[in-house]
Amino acid sequence: MAILKDILYGVALEQVVGATDVEVEALQFDSRKVALQSLFIAIKGTLSDGHQFMATAIEKGAVVIVCEAMPAVFDLQVTYVKVQNSAKALGIIAANFYQHPSKKLKLVGVTGTNGKTTVATLLYKLFRDLGYKAGLISTVENQINDQVIPSTHTTPDPIALNILLNEMLVKGCDYCFMEVSSHAIAQYRIEGLSFSGGIFTNITHDHLDFHITFDNYLKAKKAFFDGLDKSAFALTNADDKNGLVMLQNTKAHKKTYGLKSLTDFKAKIIENQFSGLHLDMDGEEVYFKLVGSFNASNLLAVYGAALLLEQDKTKVLTILSRLNGAEGRFDYIISPNGIIGIVDYAHTPDAIENVLSTVDNIRSKSEQVITIVGCGGDRDKTKRPLMAKAACEWSDKVILTSDNPRSEDPEQIIKDMQAGVSPVHQKKVLSITDRKEAIKTAVHLAKPGDIILLAGKGHEKYQEIKGVKSDFDDKKILNECFQQLSS
Repeated sequence: MAILKDILYGVALEQVVGATDVEVEALQFDSRKVALQSLFIAIKGTLSDGHQFMATAIEKGAVVIVCEAMPAVFDLQVTYVKVQNSAKALGIIAANFYQHPSKKLKLVGVTGTNGKTTVATLLYKLFRDLGYKAGLISTVENQINDQVIPSTHTTPDPIALNILLNEMLVKGCDYCFMEVSSHAIAQYRIEGLSFSGGIFTNITHDHLDFHITFDNYLKAKKAFFDGLDKSAFALTNADDKNGLVMLQNTKAHKKTYGLKSLTDFKAKIIENQFSGLHLDMDGEEVYFKLVGSFNASNLLAVYGAALLLEQDKTKVLTILSRLNGAEGRFDYIISPNGIIGIVDYAHTPDAIENVLSTVDNIRSKSEQVITIVGCGGDRDKTKRPLMAKAACEWSDKVILTSDNPRSEDPEQIIKDMQAGVSPVHQKKVLSITDRKEAIKTAVHLAKPGDIILLAGKGHEKYQEIKGVKSDFDDKKILNECFQQLSS
């Protein structure tokens, strides 16, 4: 419970009609969930406008309405608060209502197109093994110490976020590591949070269905670093051509990492095999379980962040050397007859190229690489031909298939991908709409020693077609197909 005037602290108010000493017992932006003594925030969303449900919220017991446009008629039992931006106000109100949990632990945000989940997950695992109580907010799952909480969004809404952070405090957490998506930044989901540090991994072609232009996408990422205060650190990947852009206007302590550039934290790849990476990490030779140059960069980001959080270098490297990555990130299995299967969340052109170039660096070139790839429906259509093109350029055979078609026609999505297949690559490409059949076909085509990349869904345990989610686990299905080979 909180008093209205206290939870409005820091909100840019345009007009208040009614009392500000009202007691508020809950916050809601979904009118269906409003209960007695609630504060309802009317937000203009992509699918609906919360302003249409203000009367419904009052009927259900809302005593405060926060909105961008006042109603024509006021209910005298209700306080109305007009703000310029409801979504922005929600973040500040939620932080105030839950008494700023993000200020009471060290919250580190990770943003970028690729690598967010791996970096956040490795940081969480590292700090748990260092002996700290810690939380994780990620695409795969949320965790509070050893308690797993299912994840529905990469970055939750402000109310869910503050509830989660508050629960971490209650459970004694010292740290929280969270993915910060570009959608969350643009939609003000992290408004009101206090970060101890921010990490930038990279930025490539993605989410243009939402941001419209790459420049908007870049500005969304940069806005996260612009919002960090002078007590925080801003750690960026100097190997990315936009890495230093993130540091231009931040007040935070500016630090860099990279494999190719002169940076504060530097690593060099000595050896890259399916068994793992052998790196020179800031002058120390260390073996890691993760594979690929992109993971060398991810490991370096984790190492740099840990040192900026004042951890011991030797302990950090020792623990990092024995950690596995996040589920569905270069997750590989070997069939009884020696076919290598790799399950990866790669769902952008750059991510496809990163994984396949890693495979190319490791392979002997006598085996064939078979890539199964699809693109999600109701998402950025411009990357579809680019993903197919990347798969073709780095593979011996490519099977175009479904990912999560959602409301779109899966065959049309595949046609969009086919536009990126050049005439010279036509003979190596098959199109199989059914993803399970595509996996079976790839296994049937593969010979001992061949490498199958199953890209796009990674850790996901479902497939969404026409609004219906069905059980679907890439790794499980690939494993079953492998087992059938030996039966």
